[in-house]
Amino acid sequence: MKRCPSCRTEYADDAQFCTKDGTRLMALADPAADARATEAPRRPVGEPLPTGSAMVGRVLDGRYRVEKKVGEGGMSFVYLATDVSTQHRYAIKVLSAALSQDTNAMARLKREASLGMRLEHPNVCHIIRLGETEDGLVYVVMPFVEGEILSDRNNRLGHIPLDETVRLVTDMATGLHLAHELKIVHRDLKPENIMVCRRADGADYAVVMDFGLAKERRAGAELQKLTATGIILGTPEFMSPEQLRGKPLDARTDIYSLALLTYEMLTSKLPFQGRTQQEMMIARLRSDPVPLRKMRPDLDLPEAVERVLHKAMARNPDDRYQTTLEFANALSEAAGGGTGGLMGRLFGR
Repeated sequence: MKRCPSCRTEYADDAQFCTKDGTRLMALADPAADARATEAPRRPVGEPLPTGSAMVGRVLDGRYRVEKKVGEGGMSFVYLATDVSTQHRYAIKVLSAALSQDTNAMARLKREASLGMRLEHPNVCHIIRLGETEDGLVYVVMPFVEGEILSDRNNRLGHIPLDETVRLVTDMATGLHLAHELKIVHRDLKPENIMVCRRADGADYAVVMDFGLAKERRAGAELQKLTATGIILGTPEFMSPEQLRGKPLDARTDIYSLALLTYEMLTSKLPFQGRTQQEMMIARLRSDPVPLRKMRPDLDLPEAVERVLHKAMARNPDDRYQTTLEFANALSEAAGGGTGGLMGRLFGR
């Protein structure tokens, strides 16, 4: 079960936002589930173990020693690994054995790697290399990014102060700008795909994660087939109107999603209301967002910030800011910070 931290209404586990006020829901503790999670999973006799069972302790490419599994998804396992020479830590994503013979899954993993290796930037979790073990397991190596997931921070704080929001959005904008310059669109920006990390000097910064749904703007026929699965790729709550309609996408869909994400950071709520996820999606196609200051009048947010977000969330992509940097600059100016910080970061000042 999940609960709204504002009104305390409880929802089923598959719900994401409160239908009364749009607040992101939080999972309720389930002691029975926690106890079950500590038990060894039961498998039918003769069923092979997943790919992950034999990876810990292996040294890949004569360099990366696999320490432990840290996560898994529908098509991969993720491990923490250590460089045996430098002791630097890396994340290793390994394609599951069950899907290793799946042509589409392999194509998608290789596509993710080919895109990710072009995205080296402090505010992007990029892919370092693509490899294959002697027994045919395909894997990708990435920096091990340690920090707090943005959705967790938002839930913990209730909302994120304006100055911190501007700094984190600027980080995301600069990382996304590189991707967009390379003709890559993320398509799945959401708080769960942003990691807030800490530098040695104690300053926080944001890293955009999971370009696994990223798509080159000039996609060929084979790439188009990978997404023609009948399943919407992306997270519905943060999709742009053109993405919901299945229209061709460019960088402006990420700008829309980044604006939604910014709105939620500032208010802990989403700007479109509805009793169900479907109603909230329809609202994005037909309605204007709830004005920022109407949603949270208690926070005394500047009217200029409200105008910036309204423009960035325009239903017509032509009416939005046309680059993430343009959006980040406008947000910084509206918040009273000017653009010096962003320009300095881009040009080394």
